[in-house]
Amino acid sequence: MITAAMLQLVHEAGEAVLILVDGLTESDFRRSRLTRAEARRQLLVVARTLASLPAAAQERLPEIDFDGWRYVGSALLEDGPGADDAAWFAAGSLLPATLGWLKVHRQETPQLFEFRV
Repeated sequence: MITAAMLQLVHEAGEAVLILVDGLTESDFRRSRLTRAEARRQLLVVARTLASLPAAAQERLPEIDFDGWRYVGSALLEDGPGADDAAWFAAGSLLPATLGWLKVHRQETPQLFEFRV
């Protein structure tokens, strides 16, 4: 059950980021202090949640770039352009791939996503 809740949190935070950056260029993203801050916050939720997934769940999701998310999570804690670079990369590449793989896994292994007692 905890895994399902964590994967739902990843999905919701990820969708929030995609909405925030939809239609933005990288320069727009860097200029928008509020959008950048909220995208970074939501991406940090994704990174921390994925890092906290039980090992058994991580093993069942081999296509997810857990190392990449660990790097992004660390970079987002820093202040400055490095964090913005990591956020832009994650929002444009890492996050869409992660959400895509979660969609595949939701269809192929729905028990990972089921809320059971």
